[in-house]
Amino acid sequence: KYKPMQGYIDCHCHISAEEFDSSAIILFHFQAGLVALLAVAEHAGEFEKIIQLSQRFPGFVMPCLGVHPVQDPAQPRGALPEDLDAALPLIEKYKEHIVAIGEVGLDFTPRVVNSDAGKVGQRQVLIRQAEIAKQLNLPLNVHSRSAGRPTIHLLKELGVENALLHAFDGKPSVAMEGVKAGYFFSIPPSIVRSDQQKLVKQVPLESMCLETDAPALGPEKQVRNVPRNITISAEYIAKIKGVPLEKVIEVTTQNALHLFPKLKTFIKA
Repeated sequence: KYKPMQGYIDCHCHISAEEFDSSAIILFHFQAGLVALLAVAEHAGEFEKIIQLSQRFPGFVMPCLGVHPVQDPAQPRGALPEDLDAALPLIEKYKEHIVAIGEVGLDFTPRVVNSDAGKVGQRQVLIRQAEIAKQLNLPLNVHSRSAGRPTIHLLKELGVENALLHAFDGKPSVAMEGVKAGYFFSIPPSIVRSDQQKLVKQVPLESMCLETDAPALGPEKQVRNVPRNITISAEYIAKIKGVPLEKVIEVTTQNALHLFPKLKTFIKA
């Protein structure tokens, strides 16, 4: 049996974001009680940087490659199948190195998508990436803002068995459908100020992971979030669930190792 690990696994963060001088911040977090960071991508342009960071910090930065449902943040639009053109060859190239396909999903926020055609494009992009994850036997690291129910229903319809729903903003009753399907839900430090508190009350600890989504979703709005804030997520879950912090750390770490099995081979424990 894999020996229990003391420490946090950040299951979803954007360590390659321009808000970070990546090497300096990773080195700092390497010494801050974190066991691993799962670095997610939003578009093909980030893939090489994430892979390079994972090679510079082996066993600590774990790469996830995927195409996010929102593209061109300056003028947000829904992802389209052609956004996969540059991404797919790189996923194939680095398939041995990645621990998940992500960040993928649906985002039906009105300013991003306001037509059925836009939703169809996003679905096609998610379907294709779910197929790749299945071929490579990898889990999905999933975004579902304003699209909780459609995302969980589509994942189930596609026969996806291993998925992390990050920062889920849907109803707890919808989340419980995901729990029944065997999906995990990761909780960011913004829990201290968000509706996700209801989710944490209902979703069992056995279906939870920790994340920061750094540099977004920090404890304070508009303030750059960092991976060490993962302790805030864990402490808040412990408070809501009425269990010791150690139990939250232990269970969420085991959940992450179960959901992302390649972590076990990569982590320098």
